[in-house]
This record gives sequence, structure tokens and C-alpha cells, in this order.
Amino acid sequence: MTVFDDLVGQDEVVRLLDNAVRDAQAFSEGGRPGAMTHAWLFTGPPGSGRSTAARAFAAALQCDSEIGGGCGVCHACRTAMGGRHADVDIVTPTKLSYGIDDTRELVRRASRTPAVGRWHVIVVEDADRLTEQAANALLKAIEEPPSHTVWMLCAPSPEDLPPTIRSRCRLVSLRTPPAAAVARMLEERDGIDAHTAAFAARASQGHIGRARRLARDEHARNRRQEVLELPVRLTDLGSCLAAAADVVAAAEADAAAATDEVDAEELAELRRSLGESTTGRGVPRGGAGMVRDLKAGQKSRATRIKRDALDRALVDLAAFYRDVLVRQLGADVALVNEELRPWVERLAGAGTPEATLRRIEAVLAAREAVAANVAPLLAVEAMTLALR
Repeated sequence: MTVFDDLVGQDEVVRLLDNAVRDAQAFSEGGRPGAMTHAWLFTGPPGSGRSTAARAFAAALQCDSEIGGGCGVCHACRTAMGGRHADVDIVTPTKLSYGIDDTRELVRRASRTPAVGRWHVIVVEDADRLTEQAANALLKAIEEPPSHTVWMLCAPSPEDLPPTIRSRCRLVSLRTPPAAAVARMLEERDGIDAHTAAFAARASQGHIGRARRLARDEHARNRRQEVLELPVRLTDLGSCLAAAADVVAAAEADAAAATDEVDAEELAELRRSLGESTTGRGVPRGGAGMVRDLKAGQKSRATRIKRDALDRALVDLAAFYRDVLVRQLGADVALVNEELRPWVERLAGAGTPEATLRRIEAVLAAREAVAANVAPLLAVEAMTLALR
């Protein structure tokens, strides 16, 4: 067992990080000065495991067992992977963007000497959400890091970060893991039956987190099924508008399920820290602003989660039309939605490859519109009308 066991289908990345851990060990023991890299950029498509890779690498650097290299069972490995290690800061931007004030505080924390480990590791998940000002504030810290500090940035692609930052980082590129590897992982580590594991791996298109959710959560499978029923529902203008409203409502329900309980706990904790529960009075003077700031942050987080859920639905829809195109062209490749083959065959026989390509383009245009802050309902309504 090692901390790299959760990197599914990433053998080359594991070898690279293993070698880097050995180089870091040599550097910390007074070895050759050029052995250690202090800034890393983990890239890969959603679900490829870039954040998992960064966390595993952080744990391996802190591993305090005799064998070293990220044993996965020592206290340092377990706390680093769980985000509880004193010298490993896991930063997960919860808002639509990560601003300059937050980044300056992060840079300040990065300058601290390690408390218990060899290194002070900063893992920034979704680093592509850094604003331009925040990226500039981070640049100098990455250019001239303290000898004990290691930066690990995660983003979908190198182009999602400014050239000045990515040129100063060592690149680790992850790929979408094969469906067979994801299915095997679900069976062996999560105890999922073979049929469900194969379905979830195929339907998630290699997205490990999505595969786990589809395998475990019946509601997630049902919501995905409702999205994939959309093409056969689009018969007139009214059905197009109704289908768009249903897709957006499902994304909102996903966001509410993910945030309502967390929001309530955060608000209750803030009120307790302000002394509201002990005094028997309302929020003390000056505390109202803190409550407003918390609620604003929660609203931004909910918006992000809703957009992420809507994007997943659109990816599923694009994959459905991809299957239609595969059948129209007679390509000898597996269908993503094998369980929906009758629907796929029906639409394939009723249209042309050119029309299917236009529909795929309409779905991708809706994704771009939502990412560009177009009102989700308007973007999806335009898509459903184009699909019909």
C-alpha cells in the first residue's frame, strides 16, 4: 500500500512522483542542489485525479516511516491525505474566483517554517480560478520560494494559468483513466458489483468522482437518466422550454443538496464564535458584517456548484449525441450509453451525421455560455431549441 494507490491509470505519473520524492529526500540530506523542484503544476481533465495526485505527493514528501516514499499508513501520510497535517495546506477555492486578499494570506502562510515535517507544502486545487491580480501576487512566491516550501497548483490545462506562472512550475500531466481501470477500482476498493461498476465507469467517461457517485447514489443515476431523455422530449416549442427548465432545476437541486447542510453548520459556528449562543442576545456589534460576508461567500459557492452540476449534465448530453454520431457513421467503437442503445438507434436513423454534429455544437455552445456567466436558463433554452 502507498499513497499513490488512488491514482487510477496513471502509471507514468506515479513513476515521476516516486523519483521526485527520492530527489527531495536526497536534497533534504544535503545532496545535489538541483535535485528539488519547489513549484509543481498538476494538469488533467476533470476527474483524472490531479488533486489526488498533488495530495499523494504532499503525503509522500512528509512520510515519516522508515521505508519512506509515501507508505500510506504512517501518521504523516494519513494526516496529509486527510488535509490535517500541520505542514500541508490544502486550498480549495469555494467561490467562482480566488482573489488577491486570499492569495496574499496564502503567500504569508507559505513563508512559515515547517512545524513537524520536512517541508511546508501548499496545494492549491482549482488554481485556474485565480484572478489576474491573485496570480500576480502568487508569482513572486513561486519564483523565489523558501528552501522548505513546495507549491503544488492544480488546473485542467497549463493554458489555464498565466505563462509567467506555468513556466516556473514542473508540469505533471494526468490523463483520463480507461473505463476498465475505473471499473476495477470501484469493484476492488468500493465493493461495487461488476455490472454497476462497468456502467458507472462508462457513463462517467473516466471521471473517478462522478463514477463513484453514479455507482453509489440512485438519485444521481435517475437525474442523469432524466437528462438523457431530453432528446426524445423535444417535439415543440413548449416541450423545449419545459425541458430546459427541468435541466436547470435539477442542477439547482444538486447544489442545494450539496450546500444547505454545510451552510447551516458554517453559519451556526460563526454565530457561536461571536458569542450569540452564550449571551442569549443577537449577533454582537460588528458581527453582522461577518455574517453578511459568510452568506455572500456561501451564495457564490452555491452558484459554482450549480454551474458544475449543469456542466456535468451537458457533458452527458454531448456524449449521448456522440453515440448517435457513432452509429450514423458505422464506427466500430463502444457506446458511452450502451444501456440506451434503442434510443440511440432511433435518433441515428431519423437524422444525418451533419445534423448530429450541429446538435453537439449546440450543447458545447451552451457549456461555453454558462461558463461565460450567461443566465443558465437562457443558455439551456437556446440549446434545446437548437437541438429540436
